[in-house]
Amino acid sequence: MDGRQVPAARRLLTRSLDGPLSETERVAAARSVVVALGARERLRDLVAELAAGGQDTQECARLSYRHVLGFDKLLLLRDGTRHMLRAHVWHPGASDAGAEDVHNHRCALASYVVRGRLSMELYEHEICAPDDPDAPPGPDDGVIRAVRYRESLGPGPVAQWRLEPAGRARLRLAHTARYAAGSDYGLPARTLHRAWCDTAAPTVTLFLETGVGRRSHTDVFTTAGPHPHTVPKAPLGVPEYLAALDALARLLR
Repeated sequence: MDGRQVPAARRLLTRSLDGPLSETERVAAARSVVVALGARERLRDLVAELAAGGQDTQECARLSYRHVLGFDKLLLLRDGTRHMLRAHVWHPGASDAGAEDVHNHRCALASYVVRGRLSMELYEHEICAPDDPDAPPGPDDGVIRAVRYRESLGPGPVAQWRLEPAGRARLRLAHTARYAAGSDYGLPARTLHRAWCDTAAPTVTLFLETGVGRRSHTDVFTTAGPHPHTVPKAPLGVPEYLAALDALARLLR
């Protein structure tokens, strides 16, 4: 490789996302970045350069892991604490729409579907009346009753997701969408949603977290019963990370 992909991608992140942007402007800028870097040939070259030692492989492995929902989160580039560019590799059958909790994020984000397809649902949060959060729904009122958690990361080199119960909540489905290869989307940090791979083949997305104004926690809403208070977040080792990059490169051919 010519060694140009990593510095070029870093320059694009800096040029597009640094500066006094509103969250709306930051989402739009992040979408432009993932569209540019998610072009299949360009992403393949970037992955190959990273696999050949284009940056700190040990640090990238430490911040990569198999998500509890069954997809691989592979760190490609990190711009300090500000921006993190990841490849998400979604494995068919590892999860489904019912398995993913409705949630939001710590920061504004953008994603580009490189191959495969994602389905997504967006939700609105309705404040419960404190005296009657469990009132039976009226006919076809469309309300989903859920338990709310505040999710944060615990300390230590091998962090855990910490889930703190935060009461009951009412959600309402606001929008559904499907994103095929070549599609992109962006979400402000507090947007409630869930997404899943709905194809029989792996789906690859390029995912950009814009770290400016990062929240200390996310909100998670579940209808699947009580969650454990902590969930392990085990990082990949360097051999596993390099093997995952190799598998990703094969998917991009």
